[in-house]
Amino acid sequence: MAGYFIEDGPIVQVRDRDGKPSVLKDRDRSVLYDGPLAVMVNEFSASASEIFAAAIQDYKRGVIIGSTSTYGKGTVQRNIGLDKDMGFISANSDLGTIKLTLQKFYRINGGSTQLKGVSSDIVLPDLFENVKLREKDEPDALPWDEIQKADYTPWKNTVDLQSVKAASTARVSNNKSFTTIKNDAEWLAKQNDKVYSLNIEKYRSEKKAISATYKELETLNKLPKELNVASLKGDENKYANDKDKADRFNAWLKTLRNDIYLDEAVNVMNDVVANNHVAYSNK
Repeated sequence: MAGYFIEDGPIVQVRDRDGKPSVLKDRDRSVLYDGPLAVMVNEFSASASEIFAAAIQDYKRGVIIGSTSTYGKGTVQRNIGLDKDMGFISANSDLGTIKLTLQKFYRINGGSTQLKGVSSDIVLPDLFENVKLREKDEPDALPWDEIQKADYTPWKNTVDLQSVKAASTARVSNNKSFTTIKNDAEWLAKQNDKVYSLNIEKYRSEKKAISATYKELETLNKLPKELNVASLKGDENKYANDKDKADRFNAWLKTLRNDIYLDEAVNVMNDVVANNHVAYSNK
C-alpha cells in the first residue's frame, strides 16, 4: 500500500535472531496518488498499520494525525503445529499450536515500531490516551531498539509541519468538544486507580458520575455542519442486493459526516494545501 504513494524504495526492515536485517522494498516506480496525504491513527493502530504510517512519516510523504502514539507492536509471530511430522509446515495440528515470536520490524530510519509505536505529527485529544492498553503497558513486552538506517530518499514536496501543527493546536484548544474529551479522559483514567468506598450510597454516587461522563462524551461527536462524505465511485450500488449491509454502510457514512476527528483531519489537509501553494509561489 505504501508503494501507491511513493516512487520506489524500502518500506520496512525485518530482523530475526541471527541479527541480519532484510529490507522489504517497493520496486514499482509508478505512483497512484501524489497529492496531500493524511494517515489517521490511534492507540489501536498496530502491526501492519504501524509499518504503513511509519513509512509515510519517514518519507515525509504525509501527515500522521491521531493519538500521541500507535499501539507499538513491532514483532512477527508464527503459529507452529505441535505435530512432530507436519508441525513446521502446517499450523493445524491435533496436538495443538504454539505461537512463537521470530522477528522484529524496524522502520527505514532504523528505529523499531516495537514498544514506542509511531508518534503522530498532529496530536488530538483521545478518550483512551491514558488507558493502559498499548504494548508498552505489557510487563513482558520486548524492548525498543534500533538498527542501521536504510537507504531512501524523502518525498520531493515536504510539508512545513511546524506551521500546520501550530494551526491545528490553536483550533483544538478552542474546540469545546476536544477540551471536554481531554478533561473527561484524564478524569476517567484516575477512576481506574482509585479505592472504592464500601458505603453503598457513596459507591452508587461515584458510578453515577462515571456514567454521566460517558454519556457526555457520546454527545460530543456532533458537528454544526455535516461533512460532505460519500461512497467512492463504483461503490454506490455495492450492497444493492443486501439491505442489512446497505443499512450498516449508510449508517457508517452518517457517522463519518459528524466525526470531529475527521473534520480536523480535513482542516489539517486544507492547511497542507495552502502551505504547499505558498511554498510553490515563493519558488
